Amino acid sequence: MELAAWIEASSLAQALRGSGTLYMVLNATHILGIGLLLGAILPLDLRILGLLRGPPLQVIGPFLSRMAGAGLGLAMLTGFCLWSVNATEYLGNVAFRWKLVLLVAALGNVALLHRLGWHRVLATGVADTATRVLAAVSAALWLSVLLAGRWIGFL
Repeated sequence: MELAAWIEASSLAQALRGSGTLYMVLNATHILGIGLLLGAILPLDLRILGLLRGPPLQVIGPFLSRMAGAGLGLAMLTGFCLWSVNATEYLGNVAFRWKLVLLVAALGNVALLHRLGWHRVLATGVADTATRVLAAVSAALWLSVLLAGRWIGFL
């Protein structure tokens, strides 16, 4: 809590609290990051699951993976900045804490997918059962992170 209070007192947080325009632009950029992340990861997960047909995984996989990573980076950077405005209050919000837990789980799933089957999928264009299960878990987790993020404002 001490760290959260220090972050909340930072010049970044003060600037965001002092400028509705800056906060609005940052919030919109956060939404853009989420859109890039989900707009890339969900089609990729559905393609791995075989629910979407189209270009081979070897063709679209690297691009969608990079776009999801860019969206994740943007969403996390802007999310940290938004959190800084009311850091201690957010830590007391159960939805925010769920979002963090789900985010960690989703990132762990990404790491597991990349460690266990991603290179094989890119080499062969075929996803084995374990990779398909991880893709299904990925879709569920990222959608859950999104829902938990929306839930924050209702508590």
